[in-house]
Amino acid sequence: MLTLYDVTLGSRLLLGTARYPSPEVLIEAVRASGTQVVTVSLRREAAGERAGQGFWSIVRDLGVRVLPNTAGCHSVKEAVTTAHMAREVFGTQWVKLEVIGDDDTLAPDGVALLEAARVLCAEGFEVFPYTTEDLSIAERLCAAGCRVLMPWGSAIGSGRGLNNLFGLKALRARLPEVPLIIDAGIGAPSHAAQALELGFDGVLINTAVSQAADPIGMARAFAQAVVAGREAYQAGLMEPREMAVPSTPRVGTALLR
Repeated sequence: MLTLYDVTLGSRLLLGTARYPSPEVLIEAVRASGTQVVTVSLRREAAGERAGQGFWSIVRDLGVRVLPNTAGCHSVKEAVTTAHMAREVFGTQWVKLEVIGDDDTLAPDGVALLEAARVLCAEGFEVFPYTTEDLSIAERLCAAGCRVLMPWGSAIGSGRGLNNLFGLKALRARLPEVPLIIDAGIGAPSHAAQALELGFDGVLINTAVSQAADPIGMARAFAQAVVAGREAYQAGLMEPREMAVPSTPRVGTALLR
């Protein structure tokens, strides 16, 4: 079980709702994934009144929790304003906080992210900040009131998996009690399994599912990968070795002369 801001979830897979081929495919992918949380962009919801109402109706009918995000925001003011609008539209204190600092990599702006997080936490929001593996920023976000962090695996939509294993392992070790959800860059179920094997608490997937040739099948694959990764972590992975170690003992084997 995964607990995020006192909400207990049965799935460690969070799913984005952008860029699916059709609403019907989105619905079936969410069901196949077994997720209990989907992210929703306020910008997409508000893009057109009738279209927005239709999309929101689809999400409500899925029976899952909604995690609105501030995707596309580049400043503290923009992110805070968007979060307020999202709370009004979606009726939740949850917000995935994104403050982009670089348009090429879509890397978060750590300074602006921290400032926006302080404002929103003080106003009663339950903030899920999209951040990097930077330890100092992570600790400051926790001090500001964030009880969940969402470090990236690699650049949004890149599908490159976990680029900085050393940094992510250090982050996991530094904050053992904080739920950490890998967000961005996951491109294959094996990447998701690896994240869970490292001790991360969950993954958020969008592009790898929505842009797959078969989004529904891919959603199902990610669901299985997350379960396998978590079970492997709990079972205890073997440590890598420099030299071969025979699996069959030599004691008792025949000696031929």
